[in-house]
Amino acid sequence: MNVFFAKDFIETAEGLIFAVVAEGLEAGKALCFLRYVHEASGWVKIETSSANKLLQQQYPDYLHYSSILDAHLHAVSINRIVKHHQPKHRLQQLLQSNQHDAVELDLVDLCRLLEQQGLDLAQTGITGSLLIGAQNQSSDIDLVCYDRDVFQLCRAITGKLIQSGALQSLNEFDWKQSYQRRSCDLDFADYVWHERRKCNKAMINGRKFDLNFINCSAVIKTVSYQKIGAITLQCRIINDNYGFDYPAEFIIDHQDISSIVSFTATYTGQAFSGELIEVSGALEESEQGVKRIVVGSSREAHGEYIKVIQ
Repeated sequence: MNVFFAKDFIETAEGLIFAVVAEGLEAGKALCFLRYVHEASGWVKIETSSANKLLQQQYPDYLHYSSILDAHLHAVSINRIVKHHQPKHRLQQLLQSNQHDAVELDLVDLCRLLEQQGLDLAQTGITGSLLIGAQNQSSDIDLVCYDRDVFQLCRAITGKLIQSGALQSLNEFDWKQSYQRRSCDLDFADYVWHERRKCNKAMINGRKFDLNFINCSAVIKTVSYQKIGAITLQCRIINDNYGFDYPAEFIIDHQDISSIVSFTATYTGQAFSGELIEVSGALEESEQGVKRIVVGSSREAHGEYIKVIQ
């Protein structure tokens, strides 16, 4: 049986493609979010509000309340999946192909550059529009690393290649585009300051790419949490080892709350050990009495953020 990881896509017979958001299954269903709908022109990307509306009106059985995450999202029973799009398989397929469009050529160039610096491409994949061949001329490249050491090496190589000029940093226009897509609760200057130091974004041939990390060896936790209410506080990060995971986790120095967890890509790798931060999110508590703050309790995470107090 296929294992489902975050960043995989799953396709249904109705012409819907969902992005998987959590490893494993809940009640025989893959937890996910509708991202693409098949129309006469091909796959068309769909916004969050439109996705929810479409499912409410036409496919309500894909709407799901996760008792583990205490969140409303989407879910697909494994017997309704007609195709499982896997980033690793797709990347190898594209690398072995002799025919490429402009976006695929940039992806191949990027992969060869990384490989020349010692990166193991067998532990990487491609997600986003390239995973299903729905890319257009302005599409970004979303690389996924499936091993922690490979991901950290990939970040280090990216920083080194920017310094050598083989890759480029994002310019002001690129950062503004990225910021507008994220619609986050930081001001633009704060957003860019946090992003620049992560080394998980750069440009190749004028095209933006992102690096993502999925921990294949993680033990699936089925701890249920209940939301208590909104919270904003200042605290210090004491362990950032899992800051780039999905979801990202930061252990904090606080007498009552053990950690901050972020399901929103904007706040992945947002702070490092020893830094003082301000966090705004949803306070949750497990049945065992463990408390955590969740940033990204809804897909857009309006009003929720993590920022370093500089």
